Amino acid sequence: MLVTTRERAVMPAGPAVQGRSASNADANGGPARRRAGRPSAALLDKGGITAAALELINRKGYDGLTMAGLAKELDVAPSALYNHVAAKRDVLLLVEDHLTSLVDVSDFGAAPWEDAVRSWAWSYRNVFAEHTPLIPVIAVLPVTDAPQTLAMYETVSKGFLDAGFPQDRIVSSIVALESFIFGSAYDVTAPEDIFDAGSMADATPHFTAAVRSASLGQPSVRPADVAFELGLEALISGLGALRG
Repeated sequence: MLVTTRERAVMPAGPAVQGRSASNADANGGPARRRAGRPSAALLDKGGITAAALELINRKGYDGLTMAGLAKELDVAPSALYNHVAAKRDVLLLVEDHLTSLVDVSDFGAAPWEDAVRSWAWSYRNVFAEHTPLIPVIAVLPVTDAPQTLAMYETVSKGFLDAGFPQDRIVSSIVALESFIFGSAYDVTAPEDIFDAGSMADATPHFTAAVRSASLGQPSVRPADVAFELGLEALISGLGALRG
């Protein structure tokens, strides 16, 4: 996913914060209190809800995403929010669909299978490296009624089928890649000294030497990218053996 992400969808601008605009200021210069009830469609829509939910999660983590907190983030009454989403799961589906829409699948059907998997996987990783608090949730969130997510899986599945994969191995292959992708997204955010043995260096000479050797190998490339490329190529090679 993740290399750079070629975004195919752009977050709708503005609706989540319009409630705090200068036009709503009271005579004392402070924000005017909005009347309770359903706001106009221009003020609150699913794009705005998605943007506000992502902002809230980025600041407070997944546990900070509550319906009451989201309504406060949007500066609307909770009842107004419930006119658009029935529960927290609906919000998560919006977030999942938005993030999935950013993943590049354009090489499936346009390039060899190996190249298509590479561009998809790098894009996938890069998208979720920006939103690691959501990985434990989205990785196990059912895709029911998530159109963008299902569209991605449809494109990837067809690409695998056209490349000669047995139909009964396609989903397992995708899950194997996703498991690696999600873990690699975390690795992007890991501290540079994550493998520093500290005072235990003398007790772990082989590991310490390997860590030092890795840091000298490609100093201009992020270790997370080196590891991701190595693992991805191994998966492509191994999964490719399943093709008919």
